[in-house]
Amino acid sequence: MKMVESSEEEDDFPSMESVTPQSKIDTIYQSKTEKGIRKICFELLDLKDAVENLCSNTRTKYLAFLRLSDEVVEMKHELNELHKHISGQGILVQDLMSGVAQELEKWSRAGGDVQEADDNSQTHEIDDIFSTEVEDQRMQFLEHIDVLLAEHKIEEAIDAIDVEERNHPGLKGPGDSTVDESSSFKSALLKRKAILENQLIEISQQPSVGGLELKKVLSGLLKLGKGPLAHQIFLKSYGSRLQRSIEDFLALCPCYPETYSATLSNLVFSMISLATKESGLMFGDNPVYSNRIVQWAEWEIESLVRLVKENAPPSETSSALHAASVCVQASLNHCSTLEAQDLKLTKLLLVLLQPYVEEVLELNFRRARKVVLDLVGGDESMPLSPRLASPLSTFATSSDRMLVDCGMRFIFVVKEIVEQLTRLVILHFGGNILTRIAQLFDKYVEVLIKALTGPTEDDNLTELKEPVPFKAETDSQQLALLGTAFTIAEELLPMVVSRIWNVLNESKESGNGLAENVLPATNGNIDPKDWRRQLQHSLDKLRDHFCRQYVLNFIYSRDGETRLDAQIYVGAKEQDLIWDSDPLPSLPFQALFGKLQQLAAVAGDVLLGREKIQKVLLARLTETVVMWLSDEQEFWGVLEHDSAPLRPLGLQQLVLDMHFTVEIARFAGYPSRHVHKISSEIIARAVKAFSSRGIDPQSSLPEDEWFVETAKGAINKLLMGGSGSEASEIDEDDEHIIMDDEVISDSDDSPSSLSSVDTEESFASARMEELESPVLTDSEG
Repeated sequence: MKMVESSEEEDDFPSMESVTPQSKIDTIYQSKTEKGIRKICFELLDLKDAVENLCSNTRTKYLAFLRLSDEVVEMKHELNELHKHISGQGILVQDLMSGVAQELEKWSRAGGDVQEADDNSQTHEIDDIFSTEVEDQRMQFLEHIDVLLAEHKIEEAIDAIDVEERNHPGLKGPGDSTVDESSSFKSALLKRKAILENQLIEISQQPSVGGLELKKVLSGLLKLGKGPLAHQIFLKSYGSRLQRSIEDFLALCPCYPETYSATLSNLVFSMISLATKESGLMFGDNPVYSNRIVQWAEWEIESLVRLVKENAPPSETSSALHAASVCVQASLNHCSTLEAQDLKLTKLLLVLLQPYVEEVLELNFRRARKVVLDLVGGDESMPLSPRLASPLSTFATSSDRMLVDCGMRFIFVVKEIVEQLTRLVILHFGGNILTRIAQLFDKYVEVLIKALTGPTEDDNLTELKEPVPFKAETDSQQLALLGTAFTIAEELLPMVVSRIWNVLNESKESGNGLAENVLPATNGNIDPKDWRRQLQHSLDKLRDHFCRQYVLNFIYSRDGETRLDAQIYVGAKEQDLIWDSDPLPSLPFQALFGKLQQLAAVAGDVLLGREKIQKVLLARLTETVVMWLSDEQEFWGVLEHDSAPLRPLGLQQLVLDMHFTVEIARFAGYPSRHVHKISSEIIARAVKAFSSRGIDPQSSLPEDEWFVETAKGAINKLLMGGSGSEASEIDEDDEHIIMDDEVISDSDDSPSSLSSVDTEESFASARMEELESPVLTDSEG
């Protein structure tokens, strides 16, 4: 078996002694892959040979470089030795010259009388020797400077020149150029100083130059007498550093729309502060350099304001207002710090920032007007805190929801603006902002006036005839509208702007020095009373318009006929003058009493808890009636006409109506002095008209006490309901006076139905002592 296995192995592995021909191998094993591999192998072998040759060449060149370096070192050593040898030879020559001079001096003393010509010639020879020595020394100095320049040893060269100039002060100034040798040496020295100056400038312009290297450059320029150039390079370097910092930050500005301005301010003013300190340390307190620092700082501040504008959010947004506010706050704080370094930039900063801040404020208040006046498109949510929203929400049940939303939008947008303001912005622009808020409130009041304007608009209100999305037509809606305006002016608006007043008052009390520098004379002294007076003027405009429209709707019917006609006081309507032992006011004034009762009842529900507003409105309504009667030319044209059939009974009725009107005011508890004054003028004019027709007022009119008591009795009778015949007479004979106009009424009841106790309490609930209010003041006050 072993033999068999051995034979098989020999078949599988033929003997090594047998060699297969190359041609057979090519035939059996040759392929494209094998050829590629062989080709790569050959290429690798060639590459190996090339690498070995390259390494050999590199090694050879490196050795040559090392030999050359050694030779350079040896040459440098030999140059130093030669320099030492030359210095030694110079010292030796100087010693020899000193010895020769001493020997000559001794010889001249011992020689006695020597010819003057010989002495002069010897002196010239000595001078020539000395001048040659000085010239040699100067040449050696210049050669030494050249060596230092060639070796780029700038500091050593500058120090050597500085020492030479200190030893020879004439080299610094213009000096005397009478000696050719001195002038040539000075020119040569100036050339080398110019070379040093250029080298220092080149170093300062390198992007990679560090702070320490820059300080060396500036110090060298100062030693060379180039202080202005050094300061210029100093400011340029700090400007470049600031520019790089700003460019790095500007890429991140969109991420910080509200605080980016403060960061920019910090970058700019920090660099200004650092530059000011370093300038003082390096250049001293030279006024020229201090002025240049101020000019550079002003230029950087101008760039800051421009960057803030360019990278700000849209100016009409609250983000832009916040960005401007924090910029002013941060910048003014930095200016206050810089004043300790005698760098006063506050006024310049305000001059540059004021137009931008005012532009942002103007556009923000324009946006606020759009938000408040755009009653249709305000779908976005404007959440208010319950403290601000709840006083307005009470009017939602009595009026159009859009009216309440308008008031809430007004408070929201004012609150949003005030929240963006920083303390220093308030100190500087607080008066401006408060004035703009008062103007915005006036625009808001104009919107409310549009909603109040009825079918009998005044001719003076033509500018208010644009359509509005809602109309306050019923008494409850109109009272809710008035209540909303008064609530905003009296409660909410002072609450929202209290932060502005607090800052202004604190500054005024503390006498803050910064505030004195920041505030113009007219801005910080705004009077809260003047501001409230502006709000009150807007409220008076709204209130007077409501009263005028209400009274006109009461006096005139829909077809334009007047209900308060002068004919009721003349003989043409003698049947209406029913004068007995218990007379009553004329039917229009009875209807007026009923309307006021009705309005007081509605006001008690709509303006619950706001009695001051109720009293002001009812007082003004009564005044408006007598004012209309006093100024109505058609009414007086009838009474004062020569053909009018006047009767004493008509005069009695007119006087009773006036007393009745005064007693209405007194009974309700609101101010009656103005009503009494106008009523007295009406009575006096009527007495004059009747007297001119032969009617004696003394015999025709009872005493004033009688009219007062009769007017009071009429009020009580009307409140208690009176007789049924009288009530029905008012309802039947002059129905259009009482309830003809549906626009101004919330109820379908007649005046006779307003005699309940609840109505009496709601109408008579006012008291004189409750009328005082800082905002809600009567016109006669």
